[in-house]
Amino acid sequence: MTGLLAALAGALVAGGVLGVIASLRPVPVEPALGPRRSPALLRRVRAIRPRTRVLVLVGVGAGVLVAVVTGWLVAVVAVPLAVVGLPNLLASPAATAQIERLEALAEWTRNLAGVLTVGVGLEQALAATLRSTPEPIKPEVSRLVARLRARWSTEEALQEFADELDDATGDLVAAYLILGARRRGNGLASVLQGLAESVAEDVTARRKIEADRAKPRATARNVTLITLSVLTLLAFNGQFMAPYGTPLGQALLAVLLAAYAGALAWMRRMSQGESLPRFLGDMERPMDVDRSSAAGVTS
Repeated sequence: MTGLLAALAGALVAGGVLGVIASLRPVPVEPALGPRRSPALLRRVRAIRPRTRVLVLVGVGAGVLVAVVTGWLVAVVAVPLAVVGLPNLLASPAATAQIERLEALAEWTRNLAGVLTVGVGLEQALAATLRSTPEPIKPEVSRLVARLRARWSTEEALQEFADELDDATGDLVAAYLILGARRRGNGLASVLQGLAESVAEDVTARRKIEADRAKPRATARNVTLITLSVLTLLAFNGQFMAPYGTPLGQALLAVLLAAYAGALAWMRRMSQGESLPRFLGDMERPMDVDRSSAAGVTS
């Protein structure tokens, strides 16, 4: 009977966890008139990635098993949350991918400067760099060239390019290209060459910062693995863990686990840092760049 109740509780918890995850996902506003749509909660559940759904189901099954073996009903909730949440809390943030994109941006800017030195126009130079564009930013450059070929204005296409890069350094590169498109001067190649060196220095600095931030994450990952191993071994030691089998012990265990998870979330937030604010975007269109900064682009 106890196993049946635990299984039923696990099924209810699985539905609740899926509902909580689905409620955190943004849903676009739909028009009042139109064909009948499925309920919002159902759409959010469907929007959850298949990998997350599998992790939730595996976590619920493991939580039910632990609850049946040890009598800890808190495991029905704690284990699924740990299976889904710990990989996200302990995984490396997206800063590494962003650094690779910036490194690719520096290489692309350097290649573009080299193409401009032969005397071709900016639009032709952008199209010529498409084949040699590094993979991390190749989709953005491909769309930039496609917009130019579709008769978009060079300035508008470059602003869309900056929005897709979504980085302050990308805004800087796009701003100089926009100024070059406006002025049509002969000094753009040399300016881009110097800008590429500046971006490369920015990449080096970010790599050093990310290496320092990775150290506490590695320590927290190791401590968490050791803690989980110890808890797994002690869970089957009836004498040592007997106090946690009482209702008060279960509540205390839930509080301790929640505090530990909160500390991991706090550590991850501190190690992420804040990105530099962008200065290009939809609010600035049409862009009004200070023309005094374009002196290096003019002939």
